[in-house]
Amino acid sequence: MKDRYLEITFRKGKPVAAYLYLPREPGEKSKRTEKAGNGLLIDYGNGGRPIDIEITAPDQISADILNEVLTKLNVRPVEPSEVSPLLAA
Repeated sequence: MKDRYLEITFRKGKPVAAYLYLPREPGEKSKRTEKAGNGLLIDYGNGGRPIDIEITAPDQISADILNEVLTKLNVRPVEPSEVSPLLAA
């Protein structure tokens, strides 16, 4: 997968979890997971590269919080339009 994308899981019309999938090799799986605070879990693939961010508390997330984590991971920050479906839910 070359581009990142956001996937949101809803229950009874409310977001209960989301994943921000980051670019990765085809078929690459998580090798370890690390807590990043604020209801965020980072999955790392081969070579310790981040492959996705699980958002376990979507109602507590903001683009700023997500961008803090992405910056620490040396990953391009999200544009507001990328996470607007999550923030609007």
